[in-house]
Amino acid sequence: MVTLSPTGPAQPSAAEVLHARYAGRLPASLEELVGPDRGVVELPLHIAWSGLRAYDLDRPRLRMGLYRTVLAEGGRDDLVKLLDRDLLLQQWPVLRKLVSRHVRQVWEDAFPELRPAGSAPA
Repeated sequence: MVTLSPTGPAQPSAAEVLHARYAGRLPASLEELVGPDRGVVELPLHIAWSGLRAYDLDRPRLRMGLYRTVLAEGGRDDLVKLLDRDLLLQQWPVLRKLVSRHVRQVWEDAFPELRPAGSAPA
C-alpha cells in the first residue's frame, strides 16, 4: 500500500517491500512443491552464496536449514524444485519460528493449511 503525501507518493515501507518480494515468489499451490524428500541437496550459488551449500535431507537439522534458506533466498523456480510439499507441512510448526515474520505471514496467508490450528490470518 502506497500512501500519498502533499509532495507525491510515499515510498513503500520495508515491510511492504519484503511482503511483495516473498508473495511474488509463491507457487500457485503447495502441490507444486515437488523437490526431493531424501538424499543430499546442493543449493545453487544464487541461493547459498557463502557457507553451507550441501544439505542431507535425512538429517532433520540440515533439512530445516535448507528449507529456511530456500524460503528466504530462493525464487519461485527454486521453491518448487527444492522444497517438498509433505516435508514442508511436516516441518512447518517448527520452521515457522525460524523464518522471518514476513516469510511466515506470506506463506500462512497464501496457504491456510500452514496456519496453526485455531489461528486466523494476520
